[in-house]
Amino acid sequence: MPEIQFEQHPLAPFLPKDAKILMMGSFPPPKTKWRMEFYYPNFQNDMWRIFGLVFFDDKDYFILEGNKSFDKDKIIDFLNDKGVALYDTAQVVRRLKGNASDNYLEIVETADIQHLLNKLPSCNTLVTTGEKATDTLCSLFRKEIKKPLIGNYVDVEFIERQFRFYRMPSSSRAYPKPLTEKAEVYRNLFAETGLI
Repeated sequence: MPEIQFEQHPLAPFLPKDAKILMMGSFPPPKTKWRMEFYYPNFQNDMWRIFGLVFFDDKDYFILEGNKSFDKDKIIDFLNDKGVALYDTAQVVRRLKGNASDNYLEIVETADIQHLLNKLPSCNTLVTTGEKATDTLCSLFRKEIKKPLIGNYVDVEFIERQFRFYRMPSSSRAYPKPLTEKAEVYRNLFAETGLI
């Protein structure tokens, strides 16, 4: 049986200088699933459909017409305009089954969240987009915190700053909630944080 390889995070953190929100998943899917060189690149993942519904009432807003891929430039312009930073909670992983499932993702090294937040002085909101990302971020706080319920937040102090820490539903289709319901939960997040 071949040895399971270590994978280094393939993307640089996306850090708009005035970002108020840092959104974090667990780790990108295998490259064979990518449809663009950016976050949430799997066409079966609904993150960019959620953003389309919430901000433009159009789940296909960030989809390239006639193409099973996303419009990376449109997404980047939008995120820069809104002040949303993106990274993941894992820096190095091993895929125990070779797929994108968080259930079989072993985190070898967590991301340096403190380093990321030092580059985001305006950031006051941390958002995790799934169970694994939530558990990983919780493990990095110096004080034990109560994990937020899905769609809700808890106040946390980290690196001598105050943050709202939101736990959101996964945008993976493996997560058993219809797209419109997920979008409603994200809509509440963005309304509460002043993005809409």
